[in-house]
Amino acid sequence: MAEGQHPSPDDVSRETAARDAAPAYFGDAYAAVARFTQRLADEGETRGLIGPREIDRIWSRHIYNSAAVVPYLPPRGTIADLGSGAGLPGVVIAAMLPEAEVLLVEPMERRCAWLAEIRDALELDNVEIKRGRAEEFHGAFEADAVTARAVAALDKLARMALPLVRRGGELVVLKGRNVDQELPAARKVLRKFGAGEPEVLRASTIEAVEETVVVRVARPKLGR
Repeated sequence: MAEGQHPSPDDVSRETAARDAAPAYFGDAYAAVARFTQRLADEGETRGLIGPREIDRIWSRHIYNSAAVVPYLPPRGTIADLGSGAGLPGVVIAAMLPEAEVLLVEPMERRCAWLAEIRDALELDNVEIKRGRAEEFHGAFEADAVTARAVAALDKLARMALPLVRRGGELVVLKGRNVDQELPAARKVLRKFGAGEPEVLRASTIEAVEETVVVRVARPKLGR
């Protein structure tokens, strides 16, 4: 790492605790998740997937953060991850929910190539990669749940995502701590699409890692 980018003692301690807890936390998914994490550590910076500061905190900052959304997703059915990028959270979701079909939606060709390599290396037969922007797939498919991480403000994300959520499905996204500031603008968009009130959840994984903010929005079935 470059000068000034060395991890703090707290970061080192947190990452060590997160890595040590991973076998028990991830269970049957651990082997795949660990291989994915190692690939990110080895290649993520050079392939433009993560910044140099992130290499020494992949488990604590990215893998567990991605895993935090899994309890709020359906264990079966179709889940779409918009702007999948490095595969966060989509690859982690696919490893943890092997009975779900996971669609990784990503517009950049080089990132799609990475995702394809990871899918094949980890033998994630439940993953399909769709190259393009979310809006390009409106009308092409609907998912039981649509998720995203660090893609856009909630109002913009809702415009991108809700047409991909089937009636009776949910938008379940990872957001930052200041998400409350995004809610007023988002509510107008949500009403337009007939979606419900956004539910802000505090999702935890292990004690050593900070809780994650998850926003869940239902798209109710049309009245009979």
